[in-house]
Amino acid sequence: MKEGKSASPKTRKVTSGPLREKERTMNRIVNAVGKVLKKKGYPGLTIANIALEAKVDRKLIYTYFGNLDNLVDLFISKRDYWKTKAKTSIDKLLAQDHISQEEMESLLIGQFNSVMSDATLQRILQWELSQHSESLRKLANEREVVGEQLIQKLEKNITNSDSDIRALLALQTAGLYYLALHANSNGSTFCGLDLHKEEDRERIFQALKRLLKAEIG
Repeated sequence: MKEGKSASPKTRKVTSGPLREKERTMNRIVNAVGKVLKKKGYPGLTIANIALEAKVDRKLIYTYFGNLDNLVDLFISKRDYWKTKAKTSIDKLLAQDHISQEEMESLLIGQFNSVMSDATLQRILQWELSQHSESLRKLANEREVVGEQLIQKLEKNITNSDSDIRALLALQTAGLYYLALHANSNGSTFCGLDLHKEEDRERIFQALKRLLKAEIG
């Protein structure tokens, strides 16, 4: 056996124990909210249904989250495009002095693609449109605050004196939401466009870009 310094013991990643088990259980409960939403819709979001789906005692939901509203708030924030997939990009944009037309286009297209590919996010949007929910109202208000900052930075690039960029963005955002929801819930074409086809999605994106360019000037 060679003499020398003994190898220091490797640090083992903790994969078990009370804290890790609690984390896994909390994640299972949060994920169960989405499963219940898909299976039973908004009225089915109850402590009993979520506990059954997560295979946990309902008391754990109160212990870990306090109440149903807190749990739903957490679930929604984890699925919101602006707080998850786009968060890094948005933080970067907010740190800039202004936002370009191309950067705003990227946000809108990314949001559309996110809704198109995420059935749970589609359910949340349908919920937001059809039911009153304090959790969704809170999320919408937070989104408005960030959106206002982004629009103010975009407005710095506008040279068209007749521009109403806010109205245009409202129409584009709502239109993209509706097209994504329509394509996935109805499955039919819209104005002859099939949003499941890449070439038809690209036509929508190109139209969006032309409109933004004309409005900004």
